[in-house]
Amino acid sequence: MNYNFFTRNKTTTPQTQPIPGREAEMIKGRSGGWMFDAGLWKMLRRCLLVGTAQSTYYAGKQELTEDFVAVVNQAVAENPSRVAEEILYASDGRAINNSAPILALVLLSMGETKEAKQAFAEIFPQVVRTGSHFYEWLNYTKSLRGFGKVVREAGKTWLSREDVKGLAYQLLKYQQRQGFTHRDALRLFHVKPPTENHRQLFEWVVRGWDELPTEIPSQALAQIWWYEWLKRNPEQTHEAILQGRLTHEMAAPVGNMDKAAWQLLFQEMPIGAMLRNLGSLTELGVLRADETANLGRVEAVLNNQEHLRKGRIHPIDVLKALKTYESGGRLGRSKKTWTPVPRIVDILEKAVELSFDVVEPTGKVFMHAVDVSGSMGSLVADMGLSCCEIATTMALVTAKAEKNYMIRGFANEFRNLDITAKDSFSSAVRKASNQNFGGTDASVAYDWMMKNKFKADVVCFWTDSESWAGYKHPSQALKEYRKKINPNVKAVYVTLTPYRITLVDPQDPLSWDLAGFDPGTPRIIQMLATGEL
Repeated sequence: MNYNFFTRNKTTTPQTQPIPGREAEMIKGRSGGWMFDAGLWKMLRRCLLVGTAQSTYYAGKQELTEDFVAVVNQAVAENPSRVAEEILYASDGRAINNSAPILALVLLSMGETKEAKQAFAEIFPQVVRTGSHFYEWLNYTKSLRGFGKVVREAGKTWLSREDVKGLAYQLLKYQQRQGFTHRDALRLFHVKPPTENHRQLFEWVVRGWDELPTEIPSQALAQIWWYEWLKRNPEQTHEAILQGRLTHEMAAPVGNMDKAAWQLLFQEMPIGAMLRNLGSLTELGVLRADETANLGRVEAVLNNQEHLRKGRIHPIDVLKALKTYESGGRLGRSKKTWTPVPRIVDILEKAVELSFDVVEPTGKVFMHAVDVSGSMGSLVADMGLSCCEIATTMALVTAKAEKNYMIRGFANEFRNLDITAKDSFSSAVRKASNQNFGGTDASVAYDWMMKNKFKADVVCFWTDSESWAGYKHPSQALKEYRKKINPNVKAVYVTLTPYRITLVDPQDPLSWDLAGFDPGTPRIIQMLATGEL
């Protein structure tokens, strides 16, 4: 194809070609468009926060997983300590789940240097926090590297922790996952019990209790005693839950679970379990419009920012729960159906907003450009949510914190999505999802703002960065916008897929690239807007 028609004006270049003179800084994306190279460390953060994702419009899951492994391995070879810091950053409630940090942790343990092994050992207990994490780590380790000295030491330390009561809780709650049991782990790591309580706990793990001790052996083993008592007395489920403070994972497999049993579990249910079981609790009648005390507890837990933070509840988890709950069981893995309680929907809407980190309005004018092209319809990881739905949510929560803003959608044109801060997250997601079609051209946002003389202080793009359909690059369109409308405008590109591309010109001091799905992103955008960062 002859591009002479497009390139007579030396200030623009079709996105299917690199910018002349900048070829060494650019790479070709999966879509065929040329973008700037995001670099190793931005790519690493994206991989850890976003994960490997499911198959996207441009890439399959296996290809993305191979990219993930290659990126982490390269980073570990360059600077294992920095990789460890990035893993901790993502694992502390910022990644959409802990799987990507755990996989990266295994790759860190495979590093050839002493520094890599040491970094792995230091961060291991902060990343592998639960029995579920432990099993996932074992699974990745078995698949990728085997159980050498550094792995055995980490496993022994985790299973010999000083807090025996906490360890017993994890071993009871997660008795097996991903093809492993705790008996397998104890035998694999040859763990020697450091205390009598550890000895009794490990004995239960390996042999079980043929006979129930007449008395609870110790406070550390109290939950296990009540679990074993319930196995022998399932008709006494209520008492076991109440006295033993059993969770639903402990009680449900062995007890007689009626509505009263679930009511008792609900009273002590941690925030994560509550979020996952809202539909089941509604079907059982524990949560109803006339059960005001129970609804009050849901509100007190889910609409408390401190509870959300301590529970490491990611905003996307709340959005997934909202979408699943509103569906009445049509979405998600549950085979149950329920009639959604309106107040719970309202509570979840507010919880989505609270789970992000935002502050008072900055007074700046924001233009939010949400990528609604066809590629953004791809699902993210196992969330059951598309890139477009998540992008819309993050744009809306940022807009809700401000007074002066617009939210529009870009594909091969800049579309009116009819989304305002008064929209619920559910309605905003529906409006954006209905627009999911067309090629991707981020420059149309700047064209529209120039044509309409819209003077923004900050332009936020929420995108997979696969821009390819325009006759000029977004960075070129931004220069033109600065020349004609606002020379000081700041541009923020939030990339929501684990690709090694960016729309940010590395020579532009007023443009930033942020990795997707970080709950702190809206606050970071506010700080960039005011010059705090």
